[in-house]
Amino acid sequence: MFRTVLIANRGEIALRVARACRELGIRVAVVYSTEDTDSEVVRYADEAVRIGPGAAQASYLSIPAVVEAARRTGADAIHPGYGFLSENADFAEVCAAEGITFIGPPPDVMEALGDKSTCRALMADAGLPLLPGTLEPVSSPREAEARAAEIGFPVVVKAVAGGGGRGIGVAYSAAEFPTVFRETRRHAAAVFGDGRVYLERYLESARHVEIQVLADRFGNVVHLGERDCSVQRRHQKLIEEAPAPGLDEDVVAAMAEHAVQGAKAARYVGAGTFEFLYDGSGRFYFMEVNCRIQVEHPVTELVTGVDLVHEQLWIAAGHPLRIGQQDVVPRGCAVECRINAEDAGREFVPTPGLIDELTMPSGPFVRVDTHVRQGSRISVFYDPLLAKVTVWAPDRQRALARMGRALDEVRVEGKGLRTTTDFLHSVIDSGEFSTARHDTGLVGRLLEPAAAAEGAGVTAPSQVQEPPKAS
Repeated sequence: MFRTVLIANRGEIALRVARACRELGIRVAVVYSTEDTDSEVVRYADEAVRIGPGAAQASYLSIPAVVEAARRTGADAIHPGYGFLSENADFAEVCAAEGITFIGPPPDVMEALGDKSTCRALMADAGLPLLPGTLEPVSSPREAEARAAEIGFPVVVKAVAGGGGRGIGVAYSAAEFPTVFRETRRHAAAVFGDGRVYLERYLESARHVEIQVLADRFGNVVHLGERDCSVQRRHQKLIEEAPAPGLDEDVVAAMAEHAVQGAKAARYVGAGTFEFLYDGSGRFYFMEVNCRIQVEHPVTELVTGVDLVHEQLWIAAGHPLRIGQQDVVPRGCAVECRINAEDAGREFVPTPGLIDELTMPSGPFVRVDTHVRQGSRISVFYDPLLAKVTVWAPDRQRALARMGRALDEVRVEGKGLRTTTDFLHSVIDSGEFSTARHDTGLVGRLLEPAAAAEGAGVTAPSQVQEPPKAS
């Protein structure tokens, strides 16, 4: 096993990885920006290296600064967490050249899967079902309009280098398409440095389901079941659960089989996630591969008993998988809610500020992954995730009741601070979600009454109201 692991990240995932390293007897080194000088993971680590100012481009995204920190701390491995450099093939290649183990897939695998166009072609060859769309990027507006007409509207325009719900635009008609195509390309070039895009048919009422896999360098692959991630705003997840409720077992088994098949075809190594869209009629379609640990990994850990970060470290150290498919026996139901410093009533605008009071839930089968405490300042520079609250219960009904109780215990106070807690509660209580009739459009439907009230000049309620339940 490694002697020292440098954690090239911040926030709750940095602390999560640090704790896993400590449990395995691995020395913990971390990097931090000036904004994170007093962070929990800096306090927790054996050694911490300041690598730059608050702006991520000059700190957490600076490959030279991170590599120099690894040299300085004597790290023999780097864990990138999620976001930042976690899916950067160039970074993984630099690590290899420096003799530092990158805890993730090999650079060539990451490069192939990170390019959404190349990935789709690879998965098509491996037999995974794809939505109608283009396998090659489209650059000419005239060609794009012609292909969109062939695919049929609505059409989604996706950045080849996109990720994290960014670089996506939806055109519902031919009239809208030129503007969506142009703006998505512009956004992709600005955010990812790559303006290439591809087209796909857009499923409006779909479930977002993903399969967690583990793979070693010897060709062994196992899946750890599925997660439902359909509750989203702006294509970014708010609530996740395992297993996915209301899906036929045969459909889930087929998804899992395709994920394993895809991982083997790509020669994947480490923890990864294969994402699918399910159309509600028994058909599902491959979307993309996430070459990293997922934000929502706790729900899989709670239902399987497998510590995914432990397994990442074990695999990266060169060992074969220590579990087989027969060892993965999911039990019960787990639900995760992301507590963000955002105002749901104002289109989830971030609300940075100082936390004056903080209470997080506890009690039986409640897990809280957080990096904040009373006195923490939520920075404008980073993702506004404050905490992940995850619960487990023998069945979904009891898990949702436990989550409702846990959300009631969350208290985050500070000047100007708002959180998504009340909105998450409204989702948990909604008829669509509680009866597993939800899809990726649920958040928009729940927000419609508030938007209509504001449009009519009526003050919107502080908590989004639930629509009438179906009889």
